[in-house]
Amino acid sequence: MITIKKFTFNPFQENTYLLFDETNECVVIDPGCYGPEEKAHLVDFIKENGLKPVKLLNTHCHIDHIQGNYIISKEFNLKLEANKLETPVLKQSPTWGLQYGIKGDLSPEIEVFLDEGDQVKFGNSILDVIFVPGHSPGHIAFISHENKFIINGDVLFKGSFGRYDLPGGNIYTLSKSIQEKLFSLPDEYLVYAGHMGETTIGEEKSSNPILQYPKEGPTNS
Repeated sequence: MITIKKFTFNPFQENTYLLFDETNECVVIDPGCYGPEEKAHLVDFIKENGLKPVKLLNTHCHIDHIQGNYIISKEFNLKLEANKLETPVLKQSPTWGLQYGIKGDLSPEIEVFLDEGDQVKFGNSILDVIFVPGHSPGHIAFISHENKFIINGDVLFKGSFGRYDLPGGNIYTLSKSIQEKLFSLPDEYLVYAGHMGETTIGEEKSSNPILQYPKEGPTNS
């Protein structure tokens, strides 16, 4: 049984997720902790609860999701795992961060590339990886079919969906990712997003505004 601990960090109110099971092995997903107090809060929680981080994962590499990559990587000797297409996004994130007045630790490079069909294993638990671009070119999400949830970063939100006006974003690609990948999951699956609160697949399938957008863009005739 996976336990999910959510932290909300940085000026963007980004959700960082710590997943652990009965073995106390855990994975850290999208550590957005910014500044010494937030970083200490995350590291202290891990240590005080006797958890053993074995994976550092990014759904994507926008600046608000990577601020804690360095401290988690260094403190627990972990390699960063993400999709290969996020490499240029990761490299550009410090520049984008300065536009918002954010200057933090440089993230380590992606050393383990994850893609559709891969599995992330920790303790007695397994997360399946799916490829869901549109908000970012190499965006991935992590599904626990046993526990019936998905950690989906900035793809699908409660009553909303991720931005598509950032470099590498595309509304049609995002709509296709959501409607073909996420909405194919059972209705009862919980959705844990990179911002705001939780929702369910069933709730969003019935009313999310992404349904207004086609899954293919206009073509030139």
